[in-house]
Amino acid sequence: MSVPSAKPQAQRRGPEQRVTRQRVAVATALDSLEDFVSTQELHRLLQERGEPVSLATTYRILQSMADDGQLDVMRNGEGEAVYRRCAVEHHHHHLLCRNCGKTVEIEAPAVEQWAARMAREHGFTQVAHTVEMYGLCPECSAAQ
Repeated sequence: MSVPSAKPQAQRRGPEQRVTRQRVAVATALDSLEDFVSTQELHRLLQERGEPVSLATTYRILQSMADDGQLDVMRNGEGEAVYRRCAVEHHHHHLLCRNCGKTVEIEAPAVEQWAARMAREHGFTQVAHTVEMYGLCPECSAAQ
């Protein structure tokens, strides 16, 4: 995955969504993955598992889950949105390997303080932000 451009994770939970067979299939598939996945990749996985979920429905469910703050959403090097369930439910950031796509969730208190100070200094309120750092993970660095 190359140079991501992140979309801020929603800090709110949306209205309750109807629990459908398709929503359960998408959620179950996401729970089985450790890395970010595109809608097309997730749809292929669902088809391989015999889950009859259309591509359009997959897009709608992923967008709904992202809007509800259940998923992290980023843009890969091609500008395509990719999704992943996060291990933590509070605000956090990511380190991403440009080579293999490995992602590490990180806390960054200094960044949080800086962002709050910048917002205050410029009179902004209700500010959200994301920080995505990318490089090579230890395994990919060692392989070079």
